[in-house]
Amino acid sequence: MDLRNFRETAHHFVDWMADYMEHIEQRPVKPKTRPGEILAQLPEKAPEKPEAMDHIFQDFQDIIMPGMTHWQHPNFMAYFPANASPPSILAEMLTSTVAAQCMSWQTSPAATELEERVMDWLRDMIGLPQNFHGVIQDTASTSMFVAFLTARERVNNFRTNHTGLADAGRHCCYASAEVHSSTDKGIRMAGLGSDNLRKIPVDENFALIPAELEKAILADLEAGHTPTCVVATLGSTSLSSIDPLAEIGKICKKYNVWLHVDAAWAGSALVLPEFRWMITGIENADSFVFNPHKWLLAQFDCSAFFVRDKGALIRTFEILPEYLKTREGDQVNNYRDWGPQLGRRFRALKLWFVIRSYGIEGLQDHIRRHIAMTQALAAQVAAEPDFELLAPNPLALFCFRYHPEGYPEQQLDALNETLFEAINDTGKLYLTQTRIMDAYAIRLVSGAEATQPRHLEQAWVLIKQIARQLPLD
Repeated sequence: MDLRNFRETAHHFVDWMADYMEHIEQRPVKPKTRPGEILAQLPEKAPEKPEAMDHIFQDFQDIIMPGMTHWQHPNFMAYFPANASPPSILAEMLTSTVAAQCMSWQTSPAATELEERVMDWLRDMIGLPQNFHGVIQDTASTSMFVAFLTARERVNNFRTNHTGLADAGRHCCYASAEVHSSTDKGIRMAGLGSDNLRKIPVDENFALIPAELEKAILADLEAGHTPTCVVATLGSTSLSSIDPLAEIGKICKKYNVWLHVDAAWAGSALVLPEFRWMITGIENADSFVFNPHKWLLAQFDCSAFFVRDKGALIRTFEILPEYLKTREGDQVNNYRDWGPQLGRRFRALKLWFVIRSYGIEGLQDHIRRHIAMTQALAAQVAAEPDFELLAPNPLALFCFRYHPEGYPEQQLDALNETLFEAINDTGKLYLTQTRIMDAYAIRLVSGAEATQPRHLEQAWVLIKQIARQLPLD
């Protein structure tokens, strides 16, 4: 493809992109594709000869798009949002064009210094202390892994990177029963073993009980184990529970245990001063993560990871062969030493575009709007005699179930699973499910930029309509 054809095709693609965003609501939010259906339309062998871009793009529209779940759809109310605002999309286009590998300051000075600046902006926007230093990771799962590794090295005086864990004893980590599965995966990847992850009981609000945490730490100390890391969750995936950070932080400080705060989704709400109560006690945290790509209008992937002791982080990951040495040395940040990846994308550009395009006030309006819409719908659900909320809902997520009067408790799980599948099968709305106190629950979260009050109102009409048509005998 020569540059003339590239220019023409790119203009065509941008027109298609704008049309897609403008008319996305006309598409089913979730496809009815059967397993293997897309695969059957794809040739088993790669083409021997070049193919025209027009032909490739037509196949994209005919084969790929019918099998896509549309995460930017206003009726996508499953999982958590993965925002893709227009400014972020434009920045990603530029990022792909420049195609820089931003592993060190020297490989792209502007990329490194822009990342440093926008991470300072984010730190201040969400109310973190000034002594926190930020770096962009790809996902919160990677950030969790980074936190575990840094905690492991600090507690072992940075020996185990060299000697391994064979003679280091058992390292114990702690989190609530509502913690995200990335915690289990991260502790495995860090070589600490998932058997050493203590799931601490939660209270009536599904928040970790500090007294139970301290009891578990003392038991491990008594057994000769090494308490290594505590994960506090702000906005759990199932039901948006908030752990009591202040009390947890005091315990971690008392026993010198690394405290990592996982605010992957809910952290975006910290741009609102009225939600800063969630990080009361943050001064005792060692690391903190939230994902601007979930709710703050930045394109996936973009995970904002902050650490109080950047020296410990760098010492954990720094490896400096001759071919990576540069004359700038300690004068600059070389973000390749701030995580597991040597190669790094220029993710800071989309954050810069988004923050400047919306301003802090625009981002606050976006978050407030979703919280207000979801709270209003949750109140309607709670008011219906044959529906019930199953957990507190402080932000833009709530969990509910259909509970007709007199319907046998032991059959409610099956009834709600049938309701859930019927809702998603319509293609008009996409929700996810979870379990709360061993009860099947339907989970609804609002976050897409395109979602308006009418979409939530229509979702509620659809849910009630399908529920009340289900056979109850």
